[in-house]
Amino acid sequence: MTRAKNSGIRLSDQDVALVKGMLNRGDRQHDIAAWFGVNGGRIAEINAGDKFSWIEPASQNELPPQGPYPSGRDSMLALEIISKMKTALAEAEQLVHHRR
Repeated sequence: MTRAKNSGIRLSDQDVALVKGMLNRGDRQHDIAAWFGVNGGRIAEINAGDKFSWIEPASQNELPPQGPYPSGRDSMLALEIISKMKTALAEAEQLVHHRR
């Protein structure tokens, strides 16, 4: 079995500061990994101090909203709905302009 392609996502120092702030806030490692699109192992390494030990955590007012976050499936559904709404709005706008 072949390995999946590497995502290429790298956490910047600023991202790591946010990760540490989110951990301090009590966010689940799974939710933090989902927010950044990385493997949960990266978050565990940061939490254990094995990686990026020199970076200070971000302050609470800099953090993203607390998870859980929408799944990829939910995100795709939302995009489909938005696309249909845009189409419906464009059609309604054409009707309004046509009636003038």
